Amino acid sequence: MTRAELIALEREVIACRRCPRLVQWREQVAREKRAAYRDWDYWGRPLPGFGDPDAHIAVLGLAPAAHGANRTGRLFTGDRSGDFLFAGLWRAGLANRPSSDRIDDGLALSSCFITAAVRCAPPGNRPRPDERNRCATWLERELALLTEVRVVLCLGQLAWDAGLRARRALGGELPRPRPRFGHGAELPGEPWPLLGCFHPSQQNTFTGRLTTTMLDDVLRRALAIASG
Repeated sequence: MTRAELIALEREVIACRRCPRLVQWREQVAREKRAAYRDWDYWGRPLPGFGDPDAHIAVLGLAPAAHGANRTGRLFTGDRSGDFLFAGLWRAGLANRPSSDRIDDGLALSSCFITAAVRCAPPGNRPRPDERNRCATWLERELALLTEVRVVLCLGQLAWDAGLRARRALGGELPRPRPRFGHGAELPGEPWPLLGCFHPSQQNTFTGRLTTTMLDDVLRRALAIASG
């Protein structure tokens, strides 16, 4: 039933129009396009998660990129952040190819599911708190269906916060004080541990704040938790 339920949830996510500001922005970007992608038919809608329904590792990002996933129709597909992430997943044996530039390029994930805290591309890549709150139910419902997940890898502070909220919503307890995000930070417990990783944005990867070695190390740790 998980696959069928995930497909049904995907349809609900794609049809969502809860946040007027995000609806206006994602559709404006899809109409105006970037010059380099003028021949593309932009997706311009919310993005569901994707990957292996039996995944042991869930990778949680922030939101679609305006000219990345909002263009291609798949999270982390068609932008520099995705290039960095998919290369790491490939090295870790979690993806069958090291890059992804379009939805029909043959990318497949193994024991890995990629999702996001916010499903529409936000202006300035900054969703508002009310928008994050409206989107939270999509993440909670996805994670509830992914019954084999054993660790959630949170890419950045906002993804970490979304992971904490989802864990609490699904019956987990949060220690006090509130666990702080950091690269390699871990929060054990039910329904699954959280693991922190700096987001693979260009501002992190170009400056060396996040290196390939750092990403590989945290993915190895995620695999160890998932197999433990």
